[in-house]
Amino acid sequence: MRQFLRQTYAVLTWLFLTAVVVQFFLAGLGVFVNPEDFGFHAMFGAIILLIGLLALALSFAAGLPWRTTGLTTLLPALVLVQVALVELGHAFLPALAAFHVINALVIFSVSGYVALQARSLFASHATAPAQVVPQLH
Repeated sequence: MRQFLRQTYAVLTWLFLTAVVVQFFLAGLGVFVNPEDFGFHAMFGAIILLIGLLALALSFAAGLPWRTTGLTTLLPALVLVQVALVELGHAFLPALAAFHVINALVIFSVSGYVALQARSLFASHATAPAQVVPQLH
């Protein structure tokens, strides 16, 4: 069961990364196609948050190392910061909203790192250990 949870976690981390790339595309649509409507971009952000929270729950359930769980915690936390940057930027300081783009790059980078690290959850159990072949001198 633990291996299934770990592999499901790995799939979710890749899904998160893919969703972040889609979110960049949706932002581009909002900027270049319809600057008045970022509704789908905002709604999709909620889906990304949900995926991040599910990945975090699975990291605990699968008994992943604390470092992995800590990095996974960053995923939904950074998404919440992303929302806060827009809301606070609109309410108080418009220049603060500009950090929304910078934080998006941080989200992409962290999610890419987490997803790459999660690959080992498949690789370490998918192949049999290598046989040690004695060296002849």
